[in-house]
Amino acid sequence: MPDNVQSPVKGNATDLELPIDPDVDWWNVTDVPDAQVDSSSFPLDVWAPLLPHTTGLSEIAVIECRMNPLLAEELCAPDSTTEQDAIKGKWVRVKRDLNIEGGYVSPYLNVYYRRTRRQDINLVTDIELLTKDQEPSSPGTWHKAPTSLRAGIFRAPPLYLWYRTGNTAGEMTAVERSNIITELDVLYGEDVPWYGFEKLEPPTMPERGSVEATWLTYRRGVKSPPRAPPLHFTRSGKFKIMQVADLHYSVSQGLCRDSDLNPCEHSDNLTNTLMGRALEAEMPDLVVFSGDQLNGQRTTWDAKSVLAKFAKAVTAKGIPWAAVFGNHDEEDGMTKEDQIMLMKGLPYSLVDRGPKDVHGVGNYVLKVLSADTSKTHLLTLYFLDSGSYAKGYWEFFGFIPTAYDWIREVNTLLLANGFTLIPLVKSQINWFLQQSGLIKPIERPFTPDSSKDLGHAWKVRQEQITPDTRRLAKPNALMFFHIPLPEAYGKADSDPRTHKPLDVGIHGQEAPGNAKGNAGFFKDGVLKAMESDHVGKGNALEVKAIGNGHCHNLILDMEKSGKYLSLKLQHPSMLTCACRFDRRFRIYEISDYGETIRTYKRTEKGEIVDDMILAGKGAPPL
Repeated sequence: MPDNVQSPVKGNATDLELPIDPDVDWWNVTDVPDAQVDSSSFPLDVWAPLLPHTTGLSEIAVIECRMNPLLAEELCAPDSTTEQDAIKGKWVRVKRDLNIEGGYVSPYLNVYYRRTRRQDINLVTDIELLTKDQEPSSPGTWHKAPTSLRAGIFRAPPLYLWYRTGNTAGEMTAVERSNIITELDVLYGEDVPWYGFEKLEPPTMPERGSVEATWLTYRRGVKSPPRAPPLHFTRSGKFKIMQVADLHYSVSQGLCRDSDLNPCEHSDNLTNTLMGRALEAEMPDLVVFSGDQLNGQRTTWDAKSVLAKFAKAVTAKGIPWAAVFGNHDEEDGMTKEDQIMLMKGLPYSLVDRGPKDVHGVGNYVLKVLSADTSKTHLLTLYFLDSGSYAKGYWEFFGFIPTAYDWIREVNTLLLANGFTLIPLVKSQINWFLQQSGLIKPIERPFTPDSSKDLGHAWKVRQEQITPDTRRLAKPNALMFFHIPLPEAYGKADSDPRTHKPLDVGIHGQEAPGNAKGNAGFFKDGVLKAMESDHVGKGNALEVKAIGNGHCHNLILDMEKSGKYLSLKLQHPSMLTCACRFDRRFRIYEISDYGETIRTYKRTEKGEIVDDMILAGKGAPPL
C-alpha cells in the first residue's frame, strides 16, 4: 500500500478518538486496547468456532451414527453421566459431517469434545491423526478415539484421532494456556482453513475424482483477526480502489472453461495468483468484491470453506476490503446473514450487514478520511444489495430462477389495526437518500489542516487554486452493487466537444443482464442525490460512478445523465476466453483529495486499457 502500511487497530476505528501525537499518524496507532471480551460468559455446550474461547478441551470422541444428528442429537452423542458432565463438561458436536462426501450409504460421522472451566482437569494440548499401526512418538499422556475418522467409507484405511492431555488449568503457565487446543472445525476442499485454524494431516477423506478432500482443523489459544484501519487518503491526497467481480469460487479448486491455457487446472489458485500480481502492481488502499464471490450452482455446498479462501490474496497483503452480494452467493443454502457474520470474522474486513429494516443484506456506507488531524470526510462509498432472484420455481434438483431481483422501493406491507399499512422492510431508495442527506458539505477543494503535512507538494497545489473555485459541497461518491440497472443498457450521453458517445469498452457480446423489474433507483435515487442544495448552474450529482459485476462478457464505461455506469467482465475463476478478451480488474484512482476520479482496467497481461477521467480536471463536461 502506498504510504499507509501499518499495524491495524482493532475494531472499526473510523470514529475512534485518541490522544494525538504529532509524530504519529492518527490511523497508525497500535496500542489501542482490544475490546474486553469476557470468555467466561461464553456457553460451554454450544459449538461456535468464531467465538474467541480461551477455555480448553478435556476430552475428544469420534462418533458414527446412522441417523442424522440434527434429528437425534441425544441418540448420536457419546455416552456420559451427569457426574462426568459436571466434571469434564457436556459433549459438544462439531456440526460438520466428516462423511459428507462419502455417498448416500455412508453413516454420519462427527467429532465431539467436552469443554470445561474447572481448574483441576487436564486439558488437551496436542492432536495427531495416525493410521492403524501408528502411535504418537512424542512423550506425554495420549488418548485414542476408538472410532476411525474414515468409518463407513468403503475400503478406506482406518485413521485414528489421538489427543494428548497436559497439566490442569490451575497448574499451567500463561504460555502453556495460550497454546492449548481451544476449538475444532472441519474444512472441505484443498484450500486454506479458516483464519486462526490449522489443518491436521492427513485428510480424513482424501481427494479423488469428484470427491473433495475433508480435513480436521484446530485452533490453539485465541487468534483474533486483524481489523482494518480507518480508510484514509495519503498525505498527497490519493486513494486507490481495486474492484474484483464474479470470482465464482467453489469448494473445489475450480474448473477451467473456454481456456487457451494448457494445461489448465485448479483455476481458483490461478485466479488468486493473478489477483496477487494485480495487487502488487497497483497497491490499492481498498479492494471491493462486487458480488458472486461464490459460484453457487451446487458447487459451493459448504460456503464457509469457500469464504475462507476467496479474499486470501487480499488479506495476505493486509489490505482492507469490502463486499456486496451477487445473485449466486446464497444459491447453495447459506444465507447472506450468515455469510456476513463469517466475512466479518476475516482479517481486514469492512463488510457490514446494514440496517435490518431495509430490504436486502449488505446496504452500508464507508467514508474515506483525510490524512491530516482534521480527519475530514473526503470520499463516500455506497454499497447496496441488488438481490438475487425475483421469480422462479422449485423442482426435484432445487430452485430454478427465472428473473433477477433489483434494488427495491418497499418490499412487504403489514396490515395493522385492520386498516394501517406499515412497511416491514423499508425502501433501499429512501435509505440511500437518507444516507446521502446525512453527509455534511465540506469546503472543496479540500485544504489540509497544516501545510507541514504535505510540504512542497501542498504549497505548489495551493498556489494553483484561486478563491472563486472553492465551494461548499458533499464529497464525491462511488457506488457498488452487483446486478446492473436497466439504464446501463440505454443510449450513452454524447461528449459536447466531440459529439461522440461517452462509452468506452466492449459490449454487444451478450444479452442485457439487468433485472426486468425496476423500482426506479436511478431516476428516483441516484439522480436526486446532489452535491449540494443549490439549484443553480454547476450543481453536480454526488455519485460519480456505479460499479457492477454480473455481466461476464461486458466491459463498458458509459455516461448516462451525468453518471458513469461502469460495467465489466470479471469471471476469472472460470478462465473464460470465449468472449475474446482477457480477464481484468477495474481500478479507481482518486486524487486531489477526492476531486479527481480516474478509472482504468488492468488486464491479466499487465496492460492498462480503457483509461479515462470520470470526474475532475480532464473529465468530459456535464
